[in-house]
Amino acid sequence: MPEGDTVWLTARKLHTALAGRTLTHSDLRVPRFATADLTGREVLDVTARGKHLLTRIEGGLTLHSHLRMDGSWRVFATGERWRGGPNHQIRAVLGNAERTAVGYRLPVLELLRTRDEDKAVGHLGPDLLGPDWDPDAAVRNLLADPGRPVGEALLDQRNLAGIGNVYKSELAFLARVTPWLPIGELPPGVPERLVATAQRLLELNKETFERRTTPSGSAGSRGGDERRSPLRPGEQRLFVYGRRGHPCLRCGTAIRRAGQDDRVSYWCPGCQSGPTT
Repeated sequence: MPEGDTVWLTARKLHTALAGRTLTHSDLRVPRFATADLTGREVLDVTARGKHLLTRIEGGLTLHSHLRMDGSWRVFATGERWRGGPNHQIRAVLGNAERTAVGYRLPVLELLRTRDEDKAVGHLGPDLLGPDWDPDAAVRNLLADPGRPVGEALLDQRNLAGIGNVYKSELAFLARVTPWLPIGELPPGVPERLVATAQRLLELNKETFERRTTPSGSAGSRGGDERRSPLRPGEQRLFVYGRRGHPCLRCGTAIRRAGQDDRVSYWCPGCQSGPTT
């Protein structure tokens, strides 16, 4: 599931493949921009902004895309067979002499003036992996609506940009509160630790598509140290997300799942305090 770390890594792969090279092929397969021709223009850079991707192109243009639930960008060598889905799911193709980037199932794809990027991403809060990261601003944003559930507040990209459904559940677990607890009821110091943990986890995971929030020895770990280390057989990558019915890695209680604001949340009834839906 694409979250801020996945989008950051995707941007880096696209930047490596495209930046500094002239496009020899472009194909935007959405009706509004189907006639746009970007060939002959140099790709200047590819940047992540929260969960958004900004591909800046010579001539003051930016191709803005968003992966949402199942979109993806794949990079292939010239002549390599494309893999990522059937052709009818392709929404964008950007190619140069060495590499071709193919966007599959992109729910958001628009070509805009670079000077107008704020129309697409100006509403976002501080980016957990961006140069604008400001933990104090993120905490203030989260606490501006104290009655809002923790899970909903974390998912609101206007508060801080980059957290998705996986990190929402994992962060609530690490804070030992349920995702439905009003964020204003967090004990003093916990909002700051929650934000710091969010930034640390995304930073630790941004170099790989194999996201992990658990420490080494997590088959029966009682700790909350999120340091990365290679997985051993039987170890878990996540504490609660996707583990409904499995025993909690801390206390052994069965993990539960329930809907929350059109998404799902996972939590441990034994470790996490607060309302449950």
